[in-house]
Amino acid sequence: MEYLIGIDLGTSGAKIVLFSSRGKTVCSAMRSYSLYQPKNGWAEQAPEDWWNAVADGLSDVLSQSGVDASLIRGIGLSGQMHGLVLLDHLGCPLRRAIIWCDQRSQEECVQLEETLGQDRLLDITGNPALPGFTASKILWVQNHEPHLWEKCAHILLPKDYIRYQLTGELATDVSDASGMQLMELRKRAWSAEVLNVLQIEKGMLASMHESQELTGAVCKKAAARTGLKEGTPVVAGAGDNAAAAVGVGIVKPGQAFNTIGTSGVIYALMDDCSCDSKGRIHTLCASVPGKWTAMSCTQAAGLSLQWLRNTCCKDVLETAAEHEMDSYAYMDKMAEAVPPGAQNLIFLPYLMGERSPHPDPYCRGTFLGLAAFHTQAHLIRAVMEGVAYSQWECLDVFRELGVQVDSMAICGGGARSKLWRQMLCDMYGCPVYRTQAEEGPALGAALLAAVGVGLYSSLEEACGNVVAPAEVCHPDEKAHLAYEPYYKLYKNLYQSLKKDFFQLAKL
Repeated sequence: MEYLIGIDLGTSGAKIVLFSSRGKTVCSAMRSYSLYQPKNGWAEQAPEDWWNAVADGLSDVLSQSGVDASLIRGIGLSGQMHGLVLLDHLGCPLRRAIIWCDQRSQEECVQLEETLGQDRLLDITGNPALPGFTASKILWVQNHEPHLWEKCAHILLPKDYIRYQLTGELATDVSDASGMQLMELRKRAWSAEVLNVLQIEKGMLASMHESQELTGAVCKKAAARTGLKEGTPVVAGAGDNAAAAVGVGIVKPGQAFNTIGTSGVIYALMDDCSCDSKGRIHTLCASVPGKWTAMSCTQAAGLSLQWLRNTCCKDVLETAAEHEMDSYAYMDKMAEAVPPGAQNLIFLPYLMGERSPHPDPYCRGTFLGLAAFHTQAHLIRAVMEGVAYSQWECLDVFRELGVQVDSMAICGGGARSKLWRQMLCDMYGCPVYRTQAEEGPALGAALLAAVGVGLYSSLEEACGNVVAPAEVCHPDEKAHLAYEPYYKLYKNLYQSLKKDFFQLAKL
């Protein structure tokens, strides 16, 4: 039997999964690492922590599975997008990586748009300047840490730092690179005009590839560290959402998926490079050659529920442990007892600012309607609904722009919640389904590797042989009508509070 490895470098940890060539999970490992927030709105991680987590996870998977490393045909990479990794001439990180949810670079976004022009930036890169994207982070380092910028020899994305450690190669893929805001999106190539504005030499950037292309092989040093066989092929891979799309079979236009992980994402495949002129959703390159994606990203989806659990529900954690239940499953059970609308309690999930559909680094999480009779169960239900409303609002933008969504695959940690799946289904008004495999981005990365090494001729063939839908939810019209008035109020709240959020941030 032959095997594949998918590596998914997430925000909370690295997941390493060993698959059979038919996409069946053989063994997996998860290794966590720290998130540093030295100031409000800042978010950083150490690239060295990422590599240690991945290397240890690879060692665990190989030792636990007992699979001979020589039987592994290829390795695929997936990871959190938009992060900024700066390396010196020796390939060592110059600072902790500034990751996707960091919001410090709003002033640099203004600088970028003033220098290049808003319309021109949108025309080239497909997106307005956003603190979440890599370009503004580069400007921030230039403006605030010039002593480090002077030493910078290479700019990488998070998953591509793992590639560098595995292979010694400086490479990236089009899906992840398009989230840096340094690309000419229609040409799937680095933009000389943007690089000139940012004073970035092209040689500082990695070589760019389509997602299933080979980008090197495991080097001797990495083989000794991980137990992998030297020479094992490593493909370009994809950003986490582009890889997750492959992992749930979204490889044709008209198909869409929803991730409820740390962030919340809706992702749909398109034949053409169409952009939202208002910047509410993003246009990026797909991991499918010659295709593009419409993608929304809300900053704090699963993160909102995790925050509530860790800060306000510690007794729930203890009770769940006593009942030998997963804490989130126990919280689900509590929320099920509360009716739609959480008895007039609404939550705005802006714990980390927002990207879609409101690109605003200043907005913050808010409860509206909190009353003395509300319980933990109401808070849980309100947070879950608030995250779902944010996804509904993004889907409305997709539909406004003519992106067809007839059904929605769902993945990520939030997809394990039957209540959350049904909630989203009722709001969207279309079927929502899980797939039999739960590995999402890791499976997508492995399937990209499978195509890259010739196990399958195309992504369509790979997904057709591996991915199958399961657990389909169908919308309940009565529930949809119950949510609608709360959703209308939810949409009004951001506009009502926008100025107040800004004033609060300046205090």
